[in-house]
Amino acid sequence: MTSTQIHTEKAFEEAIESHLLEEGGYKQGNPANYDKELALDKGVMLSFLKESQPDKWDKSVSIHGGIVETKVLKRLQNELDNKGMLDVLRNGFTDMGVHYDTVFFKPVSGLNPETQKLYRMNNLTVTRQVHYSLKSEKSIDMLLSINGLPVATVELKNQFTGQNVDNAKKQFMFDREPNELLFKFKKRALVHFAVDTDEAYMTTKLTGKTTRYLPFNRGCDGGEGNPVNPHGYRTSYLWEQVWEKDSWLDIIGRFLHLQVEKYEMDGKLLKKESMIFPRFHQLDVVRKLSADTHKNGSGKNYLIEHSAGSGKSNSIAWLAYHLSCLYDNDDNRVFDSVVVITDRRVLDKQLQDTIFQFEHTQGVVQKIDKDSKQLASALNSGTNIIITTLQKFPFIIDKVEDMPARKYAVIVDEAHSSQGGKSSEKMKVILAATDMDTISKEGGEEDDDAEDQMRKVMASRGQQKNLSFYAFTATPKSKTLDVFGTEDESGQKKPFHLYSMRQAIEEGFIMDVLKNYVTYKTFFELSKTIEDDPSLNKKKAKRAAARFVSLHPYNIAQKTEVMIEHFRQVTMKKIGGQAKAMVVTSSRPHVVKYKQEFDRYIKEKGYSDIKALVAFSGTVTDEYSNSFTEPEMNGFSEKELPEKFNTEEYRLLLVAEKYQTGFDQPLLHTMYVDKALSGVKAVQTLSRLNRTHAGKEDTFILDFVNDKDDILLSFQPYYQQTSLSESTNPNLLYDLKGRLESAQVFWQTEVNNFCNVFFRSENRHTQKDNAQLNAYIDPAVERYRGIAPEEEQEDFRHTLTSFVRLYSFLSQIMPFQDMELEKLYAYGRMLLKKLPRTDNSKMLKLDDEVALEYYRLQKINEGSISLQPENGVLDPTSEAGMRKEKEELAHLSEIIKVLNDRFGTDFTDADRLFFEQIEADLVANEGLSKQARNNTVDNFKFGFEDVFTDVLIGRMEQNGDIFAKIMDDTDFASKVKEILIRSVYKKLNEEVVALSS
Repeated sequence: MTSTQIHTEKAFEEAIESHLLEEGGYKQGNPANYDKELALDKGVMLSFLKESQPDKWDKSVSIHGGIVETKVLKRLQNELDNKGMLDVLRNGFTDMGVHYDTVFFKPVSGLNPETQKLYRMNNLTVTRQVHYSLKSEKSIDMLLSINGLPVATVELKNQFTGQNVDNAKKQFMFDREPNELLFKFKKRALVHFAVDTDEAYMTTKLTGKTTRYLPFNRGCDGGEGNPVNPHGYRTSYLWEQVWEKDSWLDIIGRFLHLQVEKYEMDGKLLKKESMIFPRFHQLDVVRKLSADTHKNGSGKNYLIEHSAGSGKSNSIAWLAYHLSCLYDNDDNRVFDSVVVITDRRVLDKQLQDTIFQFEHTQGVVQKIDKDSKQLASALNSGTNIIITTLQKFPFIIDKVEDMPARKYAVIVDEAHSSQGGKSSEKMKVILAATDMDTISKEGGEEDDDAEDQMRKVMASRGQQKNLSFYAFTATPKSKTLDVFGTEDESGQKKPFHLYSMRQAIEEGFIMDVLKNYVTYKTFFELSKTIEDDPSLNKKKAKRAAARFVSLHPYNIAQKTEVMIEHFRQVTMKKIGGQAKAMVVTSSRPHVVKYKQEFDRYIKEKGYSDIKALVAFSGTVTDEYSNSFTEPEMNGFSEKELPEKFNTEEYRLLLVAEKYQTGFDQPLLHTMYVDKALSGVKAVQTLSRLNRTHAGKEDTFILDFVNDKDDILLSFQPYYQQTSLSESTNPNLLYDLKGRLESAQVFWQTEVNNFCNVFFRSENRHTQKDNAQLNAYIDPAVERYRGIAPEEEQEDFRHTLTSFVRLYSFLSQIMPFQDMELEKLYAYGRMLLKKLPRTDNSKMLKLDDEVALEYYRLQKINEGSISLQPENGVLDPTSEAGMRKEKEELAHLSEIIKVLNDRFGTDFTDADRLFFEQIEADLVANEGLSKQARNNTVDNFKFGFEDVFTDVLIGRMEQNGDIFAKIMDDTDFASKVKEILIRSVYKKLNEEVVALSS
């Protein structure tokens, strides 16, 4: 090969083909043998049938005589058209009573040598430059076939030629006719890959320009893409691992499946079909878990940290099936049964439908929906896969003792997502024996969820050799990592497999809910209203005082106005006018108060386009002895709420605990938070907004309670290490506008003409409007091309991007009255889409701080909380389990003063500085001591903030003025903390050295 050929697309093709032929178990296909009418290689197919099933072929010859090949191929064609390629591959076809297998899948055990022999007779071919069309001479770069049947098409691009994977996707979308037989959904090729040297994407259905491609990349450092391959292409895993013969046939036989969803429209029962091909992380986790289990047998725990948007339902279905037919080296089944614990109602049917396609046998999956006797019966009978909810899983000790030799795999689906943590108390054992009295005496947090209960059961029983646990979660607690995590060489507990929040966001499967985040701080003053000054528990009294303020009608009314007006002015227009919002309150009484105030305000304003629903459990009794329930306030039953909220009639949902987790509504765009959130709870609650939906371009959070740093710290371990980018001012819009105008790329007349067409009412739009919009944009594009030097060109793009992003964000917060800004925003958005791009352009990240007052509510911060690509470490002491602090008694007057100080009022204490005492308190803190030993100083600062604040508040009585200065003056506070962080970190590590010596 000459040097001029090395960089070409052809060289890339040859490299892939060469590997598949030499090491992948493939044979070279001849493009001339591809039959365009049948869309398959009939020569390879006929040879396979004759050689692998000679007795059957002889029967067909006796039936059809000299035209046997034509008749058999005609029947095969009919079956492919009627049943589809996947069904024919899995179940073969029958002609005149003679049943043929079209492929032999690898047996899961070595018990039958004949099946091993048949498996080796499969003929996988790779064929390049296949001319597939009867209408044109178009060709596909690469075709992967099994015994002559086309399974996958591939378009390849080599960046050295100036094209990449996006060009390959566009080639499929715009140059490959979906009605061509080779590309017809289900009929022939099952998956279509777009690949370059760095990235790979795939789709199972070509629909022209609306084709949706999914990434098929390994992920890189916790994010999207693929890591550098020191031995070659970044995408080489595709042909070296995925397309390799054993792997490829396993995917076709035990992963790929047709998902059928039935629904009713206009009185007709319709169905939607989707071909599900595993994304790389799904394939990877199932295979790695199966391999490790095969190696180690039962008795091991696994934690799978997969973000929302990872496709956990399918991953669990595939894993359950693979574990249920897993054999050890002696050809014994590793597990007698696989038990799947889930709260997802759809998962049981999905499991049944999926596995029926693999096995074509009923009864492989059994749903437990009655009692523990039904569960015991299923286990006794050796049912392969058992699916049950946590509430229906009270297996009893004597049942376990009856089956001492049995082994079980237990797959736990997002255990913490149970709507009410109390229901998990019903779980006495998880295929193990323990005493519920023992569990209840362990105590725990109020919010103990299924994850906590399960961990307690396991801890009380100890690890058992006959049980393997596979726990799927997006947000593992540190205690869960301790029980389920895999220990690495350094002794750290980590998930066995990771698909990060960052990767899910970057790959477009979930939204980044922290991009548009606004916090408020309530200023209030409490007065002592009782004459005596009793000693009270400080924490309880602070909570009681704060609760009194939060439930005050004036406070509720202020926030209600902010929320409803923001919703009407901004949120309602999002997602094509379908957007919904959730109000997260701190208690059931808060929900009731908010619902009453929402209804009152809406009625007073005469708004007819907004209705609110409530979600809370049980009965709430107010101060006037009036009782309220969710069904009474909504006017329908609890079960109807998700369906009702999905309609256009209801746009706002007010919740207290209920629906904060485990609730998927893709139209949720905005969240109003009036509840203290931290840790896993914060991530789970705010993540209700992260589901994607057509037309959903962003999300928005308005937080009345929490500090941005607390939210940042909560998300940090589940993304990677985090930082907050600097703020900006809304007046920057005018600065940016001035810079854009001075570049003279666009003319104001063009902006005005564009907007006259763009904002024309829909019923006045004409067919020429789109052409006119382009006519007003294109002159600016040409002027942009003429800008020199190139740096100035990129400066204009960055400035325009900054303006569009900043205006888009700020317009959600404050109603701009400047028509010129709105016009430039509309014009600028479209202009950006047409400006030629360069590979090295970087998008400017904007974070903003704007002062906006509503009565006594002041905006403290707004902008994006930017999550940085660094690994986060959970502190094992960060959750419940440490000794309870000795109750600290304080006079009511002191407690009220602490609250006043924390919320920004004046102080009258003498001005005395006690930094030495504060530092001593910090050095004595046990939690900080552990963090200092296990983290760098940069990571240490994340846990320092809360402890510093607590110590400062604890000593504020002696230094009120300084306390206020730290709280009010961010620059002063940052300097103080900077000095103390390094001083405390140094002292704590010096103590460790001294003790060790």
